[in-house]
Amino acid sequence: MLVQFSEPTPYAEAWTLQKRIQKERIAERQVDMLLLLEHSPVYTLGRSTQPTHWDCGEEALRRTGATLQPVDRGGSITYHGPGQVVGYPILKLSYYCSGPKQYVRKLEEVLIHTLLRWGIEGYRLEKKPGVWVRWNHADAKIAAIGVRIDHGVTIHGVALNVDLNVSPFSHIRPCGLTQCHITSMAEVRQSALLPSVVAQQMAQEFAQIFNIQWT
Repeated sequence: MLVQFSEPTPYAEAWTLQKRIQKERIAERQVDMLLLLEHSPVYTLGRSTQPTHWDCGEEALRRTGATLQPVDRGGSITYHGPGQVVGYPILKLSYYCSGPKQYVRKLEEVLIHTLLRWGIEGYRLEKKPGVWVRWNHADAKIAAIGVRIDHGVTIHGVALNVDLNVSPFSHIRPCGLTQCHITSMAEVRQSALLPSVVAQQMAQEFAQIFNIQWT
């Protein structure tokens, strides 16, 4: 099942929904599902977040207008906000992949194929999950991946920077990386993009790569 939200969603609401769906999927009371949405401004702190990754302090982050949310996914701190398409696949992993590594590779493939629809060449970097592009003569991160698998069912997912203000990233070390440049599809193309359109394309690429037919 594909569920696409029409308005930016507070992170806490989406997180509660994810956990409920995952619990039902583990119990075989729910079908595999992909949630596509944008978040209200929020910094999420993954399991590998260290104090040095956001040494500006909690108050400085809140002054950006964002909330702070510790989460149980892999990875470090990142930012979500309007103009970024977030995808949360909640599915039984063994139906689609041999394990977590192949799952992350497939998610990267979904993002790379979505970018190609707009003439943007995305690529992987060794030991740095997510998708990168060449921008201003440097590697720049355009999409992040952070996942967790419980009882064989996935939770959390991907975030693709479509047309968002990337300045909140300047207050942190995104994903714990030093000198990590962040960009967006709109910045690379130098033109505005509709996140809802990109979300639909992401769903199509997901269906193709994971061999799923959405209802």
